[in-house]
Amino acid sequence: MTRQSAVPDKPANTGYTPTGTTIRVLAALAFCHLLNDMMQSLLPAIYPMLKTSYKLDFGQIGLITLAYQMTASLLQPLVGIYTDRRPQPYSLVGGMSFTLVGLLLLAHARSFAGLLVAACMVGVGSSVFHPESSRVARMASGGRHGLAQSLFQVGGNAGTAIGPLLAAFIVLPFGQSSISWFSLAALLGITVLWNVGSWSRAQTLAPARSHAKSGTVQVHLSRSQIRLALLILMLLLFSKYFYLASLGSYYAFYLIAKFHVSVQSSQIHLFIFLGAVAAGTILGGPIGDRYGRKLVIWCSILGVLPFTLLLPYANLFWTEILSIIIGLVLASAFSAIIVFAQELVPHKVGMISGLFYGLAFGVGGIGAAFLGELADHTSIFFVYSVCSYLPAFGLLTWFLPDMKHLDVKAGSESSFPRRRE
Repeated sequence: MTRQSAVPDKPANTGYTPTGTTIRVLAALAFCHLLNDMMQSLLPAIYPMLKTSYKLDFGQIGLITLAYQMTASLLQPLVGIYTDRRPQPYSLVGGMSFTLVGLLLLAHARSFAGLLVAACMVGVGSSVFHPESSRVARMASGGRHGLAQSLFQVGGNAGTAIGPLLAAFIVLPFGQSSISWFSLAALLGITVLWNVGSWSRAQTLAPARSHAKSGTVQVHLSRSQIRLALLILMLLLFSKYFYLASLGSYYAFYLIAKFHVSVQSSQIHLFIFLGAVAAGTILGGPIGDRYGRKLVIWCSILGVLPFTLLLPYANLFWTEILSIIIGLVLASAFSAIIVFAQELVPHKVGMISGLFYGLAFGVGGIGAAFLGELADHTSIFFVYSVCSYLPAFGLLTWFLPDMKHLDVKAGSESSFPRRRE
């Protein structure tokens, strides 16, 4: 049954409330995402140390990021496609194991080539972990897909924020070999993910029950409309992650060059920025569930433009304030973008998750490599001036379909509930 919807672009209320079990699953996924991204963020956090130890230039720093993020981006969609067809509940354990190996290689690398191999192994870990864990998070969402993705993503962003702080107080004082200590975090993650895999396997064996709980919504759009919408979402993701590449990979160098802060101080500033990113992530999903994904994307990407334009001209105090605002606002877009895309292609959640996570990693890697070369040929200050215009891509949000004007078919309900007055 289909009818014209008269409510904003938010998913059907299936009447299903997440149980204690599924809440524990979401918490476990968020925790393991924290561990996973914490370990992975150690790599860019120690770039200043690696640059000095191995006498690297900015171009080589960019190549390390490219090796890590391109490995992740190329494999993630393929992993997502495969797990959509043949769910692999225990593949999450495999992903964390690859990250463990990458960390040990990074701790004992003795050449630039060794660093590239270690970065690739960490990238493979991401390529396996993210698509399947995002699919399982949606399975455990109870129909509140935006909230589930936000909870899952905030774990990763929190881990990304913690990584530089741990690098500042553990890796920098004790040296590169101390990275091997973080293998304990990987072992903890493997243990937790084994239990998540057991829960996921049980859900896979009961497809009818899982489908009823998921509250899947089918949007009736033509193939060309879906492709255009996905292209726009990818371009929006490009602007977000290309800009974040300038902050994630080169923020420490920028602060050191412009304000002459110490390496340890720059890592603390990076932690504050990444902490704001983690806080902003949790907002996008619930707001999108309630008021619509499109509104969140408008406000998140285009709304941050005035602050990015001011950042290159600010002093140290205002640089920190502006970076907090930018991280808080810009981070809210990802959950809205990925759930919007999942609702456009609701029966290929793994593929969409892999595609968009892969694109995020790929854009970050390409952006880091390109910006590194640009910084070598110009200056790190020029890089930040150019990147400040990227959020203008948010204007493309105008061309996304307005879901409130579309016919829908819910997997467990015949139509959306009427809005309560």
